[in-house]
Formats: sequence, C-alpha cells, structure tokens
Amino acid sequence: MSDSADRPAAGCDFDPALAHFALAMGLARPGEAAQLTRLAGGVSSDIWRLDLPGRALCIKRALPRLRVEADWQAPISRNAYEWSWLQFAAAHCPDNVPRPVAHDPGAGLFAMAFLAPDRYPVWKQQLLAGHVDESTAAALGLVLGRLHAASAGRAYLAARFDSGANFDALRLDPYLAAAAVRHPAAAPALARLIERTRAARIALVHGDVSPKNVLVGPDGPVLLDAECAWYGDPAFDIAFCVNHLLLKQLVVRRRSAELVASAAAFVAAHARQVDWEPAAELERRAASLLPALLLARVDGKSPVEYLTSEPQRRAVRTVALALLAQPVATLAAVSAACHDRFAQVGDDPC
Repeated sequence: MSDSADRPAAGCDFDPALAHFALAMGLARPGEAAQLTRLAGGVSSDIWRLDLPGRALCIKRALPRLRVEADWQAPISRNAYEWSWLQFAAAHCPDNVPRPVAHDPGAGLFAMAFLAPDRYPVWKQQLLAGHVDESTAAALGLVLGRLHAASAGRAYLAARFDSGANFDALRLDPYLAAAAVRHPAAAPALARLIERTRAARIALVHGDVSPKNVLVGPDGPVLLDAECAWYGDPAFDIAFCVNHLLLKQLVVRRRSAELVASAAAFVAAHARQVDWEPAAELERRAASLLPALLLARVDGKSPVEYLTSEPQRRAVRTVALALLAQPVATLAAVSAACHDRFAQVGDDPC
C-alpha cells in the first residue's frame, strides 16, 4: 500500500478511508503495491476489490441511500450486522460464506475473502442463461436449513441481532408496505403479514437469499450480502428464495419445469433440517408470505429488472393478489398457481 494514507496506488478507484482501513487492520503494509477497484452491481453498498501481492480481498461499506429509483434509505449499522452474520455462518458452514477478515465498526467497513468469478459464478446469471441445476437449489436449502437450525432458540443471538429497525427499513417497508400502497384492497392482508413477521423471534434470518447473492462454488453454494440479518422468522428466507425461482419462469420459459423442481428441491432440503418447530407450520408461514413477496417484486420499491413487459407484471399481480385473498398452506400450491398463470404469458426466446 502507499506509504501515505492519502495517496492512491496507480490506477485505483481511490478512497482515503479504504487505504486507512487496510493499513490500520494490517491487511496491507506501508509501501506495498496495491490496486483498489470498485466492483459493479452494488445497490445497497459500495464494494471494492483490493489486490495485494499474492492475495486479494473484498471490502464493503453500506450506503445510507440505496441505488434504486425510489427514495430508499436505511441505517448503515447493517454493515455491522452483516459482519456478525458472516462470523456466525463461517463458524457453522465455513465453505458456504466468504471468509471474514477484518471489521472497523466506526468506519462502517469490513473485509472478506475475494472469490474469483471464474471459480464462483453467480447463480442468477446461470439461471437467466437457462442453466438450471436442481442440485444447486437443494444444496442451498441444506446450508440455509443448517444455519437456521444452529441459531433457533439461541437467546444470545436474539440479543446480538436485535435489528428489527433495519429489517423494517430494508424489507418490510420497501417490499410489503410499499406494495400495500399500490394495492389498497390487499393492504389489510399485507399489514397482517408485516405484523406477524415483525413479531417473530425464532432464528437468525439472512434476509436476502436471492440468486444474485449466491455463488456456485466448487464446495457448494456461497451466500453473500447478509445486510438484512435479523433474528426473526426463517420463513422469510424460504419464501424470498422460492420467489426468485418462480419469477424466472417468466423469462426462461423453456426451463419452467426445472425452475419449479428447483424450488421444490430447495424447500425439501431445508425442511430436513427443521428441528425447532413442525416443518408444516414453518411452510405455512412461508406460503402466506410468498404472494406478498411476488407482488413486492413488481410493485414495491425494488422491482426485479428482468420483468420488462406489462403482461409479465400483470401475471405476477394476478396470482399474488388471488393468493393474498385466499392463502394456501403449502409452497407447492403457490408454485403450481404461478406455473399455471405464468404459462399463459406470451412466448419468450430463452
């Protein structure tokens, strides 16, 4: 690293706070050559790759305002909760998260291992390219189930992740409450889901189990971006992931059956780890949350970018609003309703 904390290495995307962090945490040595590169794709955080002789790290800092069209602000304390979640997950599933390296809570920065894209492709990119492997979904369900089981009923984790205000700002308000504004008739059902979810204190929740936050690694899936980490209802993680698999049927039409099977494999693998409550009760809550999340991804503050046509969005609204009005008890029933309705949307070239 440069021997002056305010002097960038040649060609890097420089921020003096990052140089100070790297030196203060012992990640880099004074005078050591370094390259700092801002990585693309961060909506809620700034993310950089720090290249040093023989090694590379990833540095992350939460943003006070997310990079979306709507006005969406959130506490930057989520950086510290993500760091804590990484430490917990690394202790229980070390192959399935980036190795946590260093944290400066005052600066709101942490460093973790950098995972090279050629060895750790993003699951979302694979799915949208039509490569749908049921075993990836099953492996993810297994990892997530292990983390939920390891955290369920742990009072010290409930105290450590008392982050309900963050979860409100990052999930319940911009997703469910925002959708309620667009759909007043569904507002009472959405309000009940918000209150039930807000009151739950069951296990440690990742909060953003989306294919964009899953790398397909040589030793299994790797989970990223636990900024929404919260001690609450694990049903949210289940519904959040299944939601993305079902929505992708609208853009990867020829892989619709494989996406449905992947969702089922994810749910089944997770269910095998459930030992803190009846699995059917957990699934019932996930099945009632899923239509709300479907609706949120077309009419909340963070709509998915790949649903580009009004017929696609209308199909999601139709099935979501029907299931909010008449909830079902299983995720398979939600999946079947989505499959039937989405199949009626015009053909896609994928």
